[in-house]
Amino acid sequence: MDGRDALRALTNLGGTALKLKIGGITLLAFIVTMVFVGLFTGGMGGSANASNPCGGRGTPGVDDGNAGGGGVSGPIRQQQIEHAKIIDKVAADGGLSGFATLIGLMTALQESTLLNVDHGDQAGPDSRGLFQQRPSQGWGTEEQIMQPTYAAKMFFFGDEDGSPRGLVDVRNWESMDPGRAAQAVQISAHPDLYAGQEDAARKVAAEAGIDLERRGTTEKPDRQNPGDDGSNGDQGDEKECYPGSGGKPGKPGDPFYDGAAGWPEEVKNPRSNEDAIRWAEEEARTGGKDWYRMCLAFVAVVHGWNYSGTGYAIDHYQEMPASMKHDKDRNPPPGALMYWDTGQRAGHVAVYLGDGKIASNDIRRPGYIDVVPASDIETVWGATYLGWAPPYFPKGG
Repeated sequence: MDGRDALRALTNLGGTALKLKIGGITLLAFIVTMVFVGLFTGGMGGSANASNPCGGRGTPGVDDGNAGGGGVSGPIRQQQIEHAKIIDKVAADGGLSGFATLIGLMTALQESTLLNVDHGDQAGPDSRGLFQQRPSQGWGTEEQIMQPTYAAKMFFFGDEDGSPRGLVDVRNWESMDPGRAAQAVQISAHPDLYAGQEDAARKVAAEAGIDLERRGTTEKPDRQNPGDDGSNGDQGDEKECYPGSGGKPGKPGDPFYDGAAGWPEEVKNPRSNEDAIRWAEEEARTGGKDWYRMCLAFVAVVHGWNYSGTGYAIDHYQEMPASMKHDKDRNPPPGALMYWDTGQRAGHVAVYLGDGKIASNDIRRPGYIDVVPASDIETVWGATYLGWAPPYFPKGG
């Protein structure tokens, strides 16, 4: 609910006080409470949805009643329970565990308070349904998304080609924190909010008779992070990704520290290293949606080139002179290029900015550049860190 909707609702309610306890049973009390939340958290919700094409709105989820000793009840609670049962049935029918159901409930509580809403907000006007999925981002038609069973299937299993991806496409999702797993699907600008819905999700599940300890019965295909289709639009020849990587994650989440290595003499770029870092940081602050699946193109432009001259990030690392590759080393110098095996043909590369941070496309907002901890590529995408190399573009132009 955006500010205009809230004001319209307040006008219709004719001066009803804003501070109403959630413990009230009537639907009117619940609506006024939602208006109150919308008015005072609207900024947060708008910014989250603006940066999340998957529909994450960043608004507070349903109040579980801890403050007032009550809880949501009546027809609203009944709708939540019915939707919770649908989400659980989709997960169970697909062979997924009760843990998958928990992640789905936490996500729907955060996105829509587990209600099948037929609107988004100003930042994401086409967001719809339990998971606030967007037709414009490939989640389906508006009519499809408004069907709870369809919406739940898309959340859990994604599209057949893995874009958009669902929960089963997230590598190692069953061993992840449930809030982080939800974020891996939704890609919200406020990733920490999902975790706050776990208690409420467990209460809804208990009321709905859902067994969150249920074991999964079917091993689903793991399509993983979609990676990059080609940094410069070049398709290149299909060949094995970085030899010896095996596609297995090392120690995701380990910190990265600044190294002090200088560049070899043959590494010469149009931009100085300092200017390249400043340019990348500025692009993260002010840049547009220009970099979807264009990681190698981005790092080349950062260092002043128009193009990298190589088709894929994984190839760029393979072709790097052996003396320049620092396999698995977690001490890259600022300005270095860092490479990951995503389990896909293209792989991923980002620019190291220093202090453990990188400038990367698609990690928080598809198409945009964001400054994030370098370890996010491992922990959010489940990718394997390969190593770093200096910004060397022998085929660049």
